[in-house]
Amino acid sequence: MKKTLLAILSLFLFAQIAAAKSEDIIYDLIKKTEIPKGSISASIKNVKTGEILINHNADIQISPASTQKILTYFSSLDTLGKDYKFSTGLYKTKCNDYYIVLGADPYLTGSDLKTLLSKINTNGEVLKHLYIDDTVIDSINWGEGWQWDDSLNVLMPKFGAYNIDKNLYEIIVKPAAINTPANIFTEVFYPTTFINKTLSSLSENNVKLLKEENDISPDALTVSGNVSKTTKFKIPVPYLRRYFILRLEEALSANKISYNCKFERVKVPANAELIAEITHPISEASTDILKSSNNMTAETVFKLAGGKYVKNTGSQTSAMSMFNNYCYKNKINCSNIRLTDGSGVSKNNLITADFMTDFLVKIAKNNGYDEVKTQLPTGGEGTLTNRMLLLKDKFFAKTGTLSNISGITGYIDTKNGNSYAFAFYITDGKSSEIAKKILEDSFITYLYKNK
Repeated sequence: MKKTLLAILSLFLFAQIAAAKSEDIIYDLIKKTEIPKGSISASIKNVKTGEILINHNADIQISPASTQKILTYFSSLDTLGKDYKFSTGLYKTKCNDYYIVLGADPYLTGSDLKTLLSKINTNGEVLKHLYIDDTVIDSINWGEGWQWDDSLNVLMPKFGAYNIDKNLYEIIVKPAAINTPANIFTEVFYPTTFINKTLSSLSENNVKLLKEENDISPDALTVSGNVSKTTKFKIPVPYLRRYFILRLEEALSANKISYNCKFERVKVPANAELIAEITHPISEASTDILKSSNNMTAETVFKLAGGKYVKNTGSQTSAMSMFNNYCYKNKINCSNIRLTDGSGVSKNNLITADFMTDFLVKIAKNNGYDEVKTQLPTGGEGTLTNRMLLLKDKFFAKTGTLSNISGITGYIDTKNGNSYAFAFYITDGKSSEIAKKILEDSFITYLYKNK
């Protein structure tokens, strides 16, 4: 009995010493920066065994920023399936009524709509009814905690059932005669009021866009500055349904279809026949979400998975039910986290570094380590385009950045032949973003060389 107790005690002390050395690793790296150690959360686990290598503030709740996309995407993929396709369908009833059934496809374009509507055959007569079924996901177009006044941010467009053209449209500012206002127009028609404060110039070009009183006049845009050359801006669509209907009207016109009624919201009847469909594979979303960190696609996929899970309209609530069930069936404790959107944009999201590495270990086991890790960017790819180039194909990680927050999480295959899941987060308002990224890179490089 004494020998057994001594053995257990020895193992415990060894683990404590190993943990202490791991803590020293972080402290040594921090000494070279101005970032306080209390602002850092880190967790490193062996991919195969789940054994903890480093555990520093790993149970402290922090904002994951865009690293959260790993959580929402892989749980959504499990529900939707690898063969899932975003679909926009055209249905017809025996009464010759047509229905467009929206699938919230983040890759649908105005050209796709023209192709879809080309399958309508009215025999030269006026189309009687063209309904829109938009019940696939709810009409809440932004996530909880998003910056609602940041309406010109192309990284945060609204999203919903009416996704089309990536929910962005283009503003073109073209110089006119010197010292006169520039010409301003949209690439495709969308009713936008321009408050023109520009001045055509011979050499200066510093055009700026501003939305004043966005809650009162969301379609009004102030354009100011000097204009010496044609300048183009992509901006988020303020009202998704209006933009979609405009593209729908253009598609009808292109196909020489006359339609004089409203586009009413009506759920497609069960006896309607599918006569045409536009689809895009979910594999496109993997690259967009995990490598390019596309927020609109991440949010859409999360709600679609929630809708499939509850067999009803997708919402943040149904998506969270789906996510919690995924964690439950995979024995991942999610009691200490809170997700409020599908992309990580909201600072209301809270996770722990320990939870993230638990999740990484589990999805590597469920889906295959090589398959999962290669869906994340490596050095020189996506959001890591200018980072960690010497460790290309040695580590694969999702980055996350918000004001005062920086994180990186993923997998690393070390020089010594070990594979680890890691999560490293910095929450500090005083240090610069560059300083945070340098510390992250130093941490990953140390792991590769020494572990």
